[in-house]
Amino acid sequence: MQAAGNPPRARKRGRGGPDGARPKMNNQALRRAVRYVWQYPKVTWTAVGALLIATLAQLAVPQLVQEVIDTITSSVMNEMILGLPANIQAFAAEQLGLDLAAAQNELNGAERAIIMAGLIIVAFAIARGFFSFAQTYLSQVLSQNIAFDLRQDLYAKIQRLSFSYHDRNRTGQLMIRATDDIEKLRLFLGQGLLLALQSVILLVGTLIILFLTNVRLTLVVLPLLPIALVSFMIFGGLAQPLFGEAQRRLSRVNTILQENLAGLKVVQASVAESREQAHFKEAIDSELEQRIKITRMFAILFPFIFLVANLGQAAVMYFGGRQILNGTLTLGEWQKFSLYLVYLFMPLGQLGFIISLMAQAAASADRIFEILDAKNDVENKPGAVELGEVTGRIAFENVTFRYFEGSEPVLQDITFTAEPGQTIALLGGTGSGKTTIINLIPRFYDVSAGQITIDGHDLRDVTIESLRQRIGIVLQETNLFGGSIRDNIAFGRPDASEDEIIAAAKAAAAHDFIMEFPEGYDTPVGERGSTLSGGQKQRVAIARALLMDPHILILDDSTSSVDLSTEYQIQKALDKLMHGRTSFVIAQRISTVLNADQILVLDKGRIVARGVHEELMEDSAIYAEIYHSQLSEDVELA
Repeated sequence: MQAAGNPPRARKRGRGGPDGARPKMNNQALRRAVRYVWQYPKVTWTAVGALLIATLAQLAVPQLVQEVIDTITSSVMNEMILGLPANIQAFAAEQLGLDLAAAQNELNGAERAIIMAGLIIVAFAIARGFFSFAQTYLSQVLSQNIAFDLRQDLYAKIQRLSFSYHDRNRTGQLMIRATDDIEKLRLFLGQGLLLALQSVILLVGTLIILFLTNVRLTLVVLPLLPIALVSFMIFGGLAQPLFGEAQRRLSRVNTILQENLAGLKVVQASVAESREQAHFKEAIDSELEQRIKITRMFAILFPFIFLVANLGQAAVMYFGGRQILNGTLTLGEWQKFSLYLVYLFMPLGQLGFIISLMAQAAASADRIFEILDAKNDVENKPGAVELGEVTGRIAFENVTFRYFEGSEPVLQDITFTAEPGQTIALLGGTGSGKTTIINLIPRFYDVSAGQITIDGHDLRDVTIESLRQRIGIVLQETNLFGGSIRDNIAFGRPDASEDEIIAAAKAAAAHDFIMEFPEGYDTPVGERGSTLSGGQKQRVAIARALLMDPHILILDDSTSSVDLSTEYQIQKALDKLMHGRTSFVIAQRISTVLNADQILVLDKGRIVARGVHEELMEDSAIYAEIYHSQLSEDVELA
């Protein structure tokens, strides 16, 4: 059975979504992601315009190539005829229906026509290069802005999600969605969409030109297009869930890596390196297996598409050659048709890349919007009011709490009142519900039944932000952020003055050790406070809470990481600062218990005794047992 005072751990998941279930793949999330494009209409339309011009310039080149080739072949023919003896020349011109004067003029202007056509081709190439650069640059600007927006939305959502959501999901899985999944979606929105538009324009434009050039030859290659399109549709349908599974397996790799880096000392102290390496190898082998499966699909698809394209080229060579022999197709028209045929199959080749990007993006979008759409168990209800100044009267009224609906209650029928300025000490064994009680006060979780009030206001009737601004919290597990000691103390009040920061540090018995560092308050704390000892981190966290000058103070075993001498100094400062504030303290030492106005003894989620130290020593066997087993060793210091 789950311990009553701590949230249940998430099940170990190697596959499936963050809740353990494998989400059904669909393109609805991808369509939602595409809407982000229209948040930047100027950039979008400019990129589309540049793409259109670049594609039209590309389509114009084969027509110019035809003119060059036809001019060359015509000039060669004219030169041969004009080089014949006069009598034979006249006969040949008559048989070919050729005007000798016009042929001479055409021959004289052939070099000039070729040079002009070449210059125009160069001009189109320059225009295409310029506008392709503009389109590529703008698409990157667009995709980076969209990625920025998505990361902002995702981060804001993760920050707002209640503790119950984070209890069920691992940090590594959330990290991979904010990084790799968004990057895959960005690639599709920045490259895939415009590439798809370019392919459509190129495909439609090429078909129109081919029909206008030679209907019979176009009808020869047209039946090959549905074969290629159907192949890509089948590929897309198979690829999307494969990419989704690959992302889930990558999430597992990231989770294992993150957990092992965070707990590296434990791994090394337990001599568990080999076991953890094997665990990690299993995860990356699984991810590699999935990537190879995807690669195998590409290895089958693209050769097949190239085969279809080569069949089209072979058909054009055969039927086009027959038309040339029959005089119904010029060499230039045939070459133009061959070039446009490349343009016809080029979009189909691009389609494979586009579908690959789309399949990855669809899987990633599904995972991203799964978080963005996640229901928050704790949020402001409609009409919630700002909590003004409070006296700090906290009342629990028949409170029952379950972490998940249908699970065993971890708190049952908890009723007590903390009057303004009182100190409430919570005692009990592991899993008795102490931490759960203090987690309910700032609404990290909402009660399952009953209510908690502050100055008569149900906590659910006031805004979460205004409630938490009235509460200072020092948790058992100290969390410091990258930056200096000053930054960490002022985390809740970044506008605090230097004097206020120093005063809070002094109150938490932190000032002296801070000044021992060469950089003083500008000393970097390192990752998760690695440059500070456990007691130093705890005192910085206490200073951070005190700087907020809270009306309600929550100390979750906040002196557990300091020695008895340091605790005595902190406790004296806390006694002074807790005066006039309603304080809830999970204590493991006698000093806090003796100073408490009310002691609540918990066992299996229920209050089994309450009162002050002297009363409980006489009336509560559980309290007396806790006192003798856990607290009595501190009596002399108290």
